[in-house]
Amino acid sequence: MVKLIQEEHSGIRFGIGSSQYMGTEKNPFSFEERAVMIRSTMEKEGFEDYEIVAIEDLHNDKLWVDRVADLVPDLQVVYSNDPLTIRLLQERGFDARVMPLVERDALSGTEVRRRMLEDRDWEALVPPAVRDVLIEMGGLERIRRTAGKTSDTDED
Repeated sequence: MVKLIQEEHSGIRFGIGSSQYMGTEKNPFSFEERAVMIRSTMEKEGFEDYEIVAIEDLHNDKLWVDRVADLVPDLQVVYSNDPLTIRLLQERGFDARVMPLVERDALSGTEVRRRMLEDRDWEALVPPAVRDVLIEMGGLERIRRTAGKTSDTDED
């Protein structure tokens, strides 16, 4: 996916949403841990021109779009698979596009976490660098420990 986007754009920024949440079923890892996973993959793939931005949930659509615009003032194109994100940013005039993903149902954090909980093959769904980071940080144990913890709001 990054290779496809980088063919068209330079200077990729990864926005990590719900960045203030961690230790829950939906967001078991902190912003910093999620950033390590991205950096590890980017380094292994030889990508250098990127930035990682923390985007907190504000639970107010207008304020959230304003915050994104403040965090990334020179934003040109946004790629996402979240319909609400796409709609909100398009309504504000941004060029927001659906990310070109293959096998979206299988290649999602939700599916990876589900497979980890069920002791099924999850490693094939993530880049090798992410697999290594998850193993090193005890990700499987974290997923099991946070299963069922839903302190994130249902609006996420």
